[in-house]
Amino acid sequence: MAAEETVRPVAVIGAGLDLGAGRRGVDMGPSAIRYAGLQERIESLGRTCVDWGDVGVAVPEAIAEGDPRARYLDAIKSACERVAEQVQKARSEGLFPLVLGGDHSIAMGTLGGLAREHGPGGALWIDAHGDLNRPETSPTGNVHGMPLAAALGAAGDAFDSGAWPIPSVERAALVGVRSLDVGERELLGKLDVRVFTMSEVDRLGVERVLREALAFLAGSAFVHVSLDLDAVDPMFAPGVGTPVRGGLSYREAHLALELVAESSLLDSLELVEVNPILDRANETGLLAVELAASALGARIL
Repeated sequence: MAAEETVRPVAVIGAGLDLGAGRRGVDMGPSAIRYAGLQERIESLGRTCVDWGDVGVAVPEAIAEGDPRARYLDAIKSACERVAEQVQKARSEGLFPLVLGGDHSIAMGTLGGLAREHGPGGALWIDAHGDLNRPETSPTGNVHGMPLAAALGAAGDAFDSGAWPIPSVERAALVGVRSLDVGERELLGKLDVRVFTMSEVDRLGVERVLREALAFLAGSAFVHVSLDLDAVDPMFAPGVGTPVRGGLSYREAHLALELVAESSLLDSLELVEVNPILDRANETGLLAVELAASALGARIL
């Protein structure tokens, strides 16, 4: 949207949801990121930071799985509706929403809240995966592989919610992709989505890829950056549930977020899929904090 985003206070919204993932531990992601010094790092940039705590989420032991093609979907939607309410509240009060996951299914709530306030917008999806599966194409039934399809209105009626418009995203740009399922490849041909695989990042460089992705999203009602830490190579981000070798390097990831900040397009940010059980001394939580700082304007000099 506008350059005034650089001075908006930051509202931290936690969503320790792990129902959309295939393994436990990512529910502790918000705590790991906070423990890594998130608020202090944001405040060191001269930004006011308020922490609104975590939305309530269910645990798998206490609820029914439901449709095995989209496991725990009803409970996931309920949690996402609470995220959407908080995100809309932040935007309406002039705050910058920073959402902490939790698995990537929480993005349905983040994008839904933005769309409630602004109408359908654009998403920069930095991720090793496309997250464009649908219940009929998903090989696992894990909803964290479906949120972008849901936000684009392509996942089916089961994902509809009165809490946000469908679609909540009109266009999206994917960066760092290196693992797509067959159904995702088929769907990509029908959507207004730009995909920059890691092969394209290698050939074109991070700067050109990010500038093209951001140019594609410019003019949207909002621009949201959804950062799955598995976009970064597991050498630098070991604490993720679905690591894929060959990802962004430490500096490539920082440059990508620095270019986002430089664009002045950023309206909201989320950090997802940090799993401290799989991490080394909270290395991935610390990386998430530093990448958030880069997106919010941190510079080397």
